[in-house]
Amino acid sequence: MNSTKKVIVIGSGFAGLSAACFLAKEGFDVTVLEKNNSIGGRARQFAAQGFTFDMGPSWYWMPDVFERFFNFFGKKTTDFYDLVRLNPSYKVVWDKNEHWDIPASMEELYALFESAEKGSSLQLKKFMVEAEYKYNVGIGKFVQLPGKSIFEYIDSQVLRAVFKMHLLTDISSYIKKHFTDSRIVRLLEFPVLFLGERPSHTPALYSLMNYADMALGTWYPQGGMFKIVEAMEQIARSQGVKIKTNAEVLKINSTDNQVVSISTQTEAYLCDFLVAGADYHHIDKKLTETKHQQYSEKYWQERKMAPSSLLYYLGVNKKVKNLLHHNLFFDADFGLHADEIYKNPAWPTNPLFYVSAPSKTDKTVAPEGMENIFILIPTAPDLLDDEAIQEKYFDMVMQRLEAFTGENIKSHIIYKRNFAATDFVKDYHAHKGNAYGLANTLLQTGPLKPRLVHKSLKNMVFTGQLTVPGPGVPPSFISGELAAKEILAMANK
Repeated sequence: MNSTKKVIVIGSGFAGLSAACFLAKEGFDVTVLEKNNSIGGRARQFAAQGFTFDMGPSWYWMPDVFERFFNFFGKKTTDFYDLVRLNPSYKVVWDKNEHWDIPASMEELYALFESAEKGSSLQLKKFMVEAEYKYNVGIGKFVQLPGKSIFEYIDSQVLRAVFKMHLLTDISSYIKKHFTDSRIVRLLEFPVLFLGERPSHTPALYSLMNYADMALGTWYPQGGMFKIVEAMEQIARSQGVKIKTNAEVLKINSTDNQVVSISTQTEAYLCDFLVAGADYHHIDKKLTETKHQQYSEKYWQERKMAPSSLLYYLGVNKKVKNLLHHNLFFDADFGLHADEIYKNPAWPTNPLFYVSAPSKTDKTVAPEGMENIFILIPTAPDLLDDEAIQEKYFDMVMQRLEAFTGENIKSHIIYKRNFAATDFVKDYHAHKGNAYGLANTLLQTGPLKPRLVHKSLKNMVFTGQLTVPGPGVPPSFISGELAAKEILAMANK
């Protein structure tokens, strides 16, 4: 029945590709339109001077979510890429003289905690039992809900779970009930930074991220995160999905409360259904006719956005000592930097930052004897940046990186590319230049997020990090599946 039903998907990020795969499997005629010259959205990849850089996501957590996706199509992750678990998982730098290498083994992790705070190993075991429950319910139940109504959450199983999920307690307070050592507290608060709010403003539900981090582990697909995009592309094309790059959508054309076509610079595509996987604000306010815009500009300005990022892609013509694949520099005032992102938006006084060196794990991403280094500084969204600001912060973090590693790195850089908030806007139409979408606060959860199904255009749904379930790579996979289910329900009416 669905073979004659045409679906247009705007955007080829994880959510858009996920939706395309699910819909094509159900027999829809699916075309994906991608603005840029390569697929992947924020997970694009580029190569320069023998180095290969993943442009966006670099953490592979929740491997079960990826496996579930590929299993749905009769495949396994191993059919597409070699997945390795990192051990140590990552390095946390407390100051230039102290760091922790976070072990993959839980027993070794218990020992590390105990060495920092007597009795904390037992507390961690209790903490992880609750985190595992939240993970199983959160990923198995909550994130599978389309968030169309609060009534989705009112069934006996969900209501029972709510009381054990600590939705009304912030995760910072929750962690501090278990631990007093400031390093342990900061370590356990770290995964929440991916969700786009301060730990003191994020529900303790998200200790499920600690279970994903410490119990399920940190992984890496050899060849880079773009291997996931390539795997999804293979599945999509094998089912007949057409993918067109350099095809930016300029207008959504509708009549009788239905999307009828999508216009690019060169072509108009007829459709029976539309999956909007690009930036929600851009689609709602720039591409849709005024009478069908769902939210006011005031609404969008009041949304709490996740941070933007200042990124540097570096090719270094030597190996750099004392770095792991993932490195978190917590050698500055966490509270001050968090306030300068969330409370009083400003360029940070002395930022925390993240360094990825995938060449520590993967020989294919850098020439022999050289290092591929990616640096990320989280920043407040909607800040004005220019080359002078970018170079100021580059110098600032390089000084600290060189001081910790004891290496002269800067003079060995043979390739450098910056990517800032203005680039997020230019390349992705990202609202306020955000890097991670909408912050996962309690008041921006489930039905309180921008809606999945358009309220007046009866054949249009949204997907991606500004709608349910929220930011992150695994949630984007699930968001695409949720969008596909809504389209299938529409088609079967």
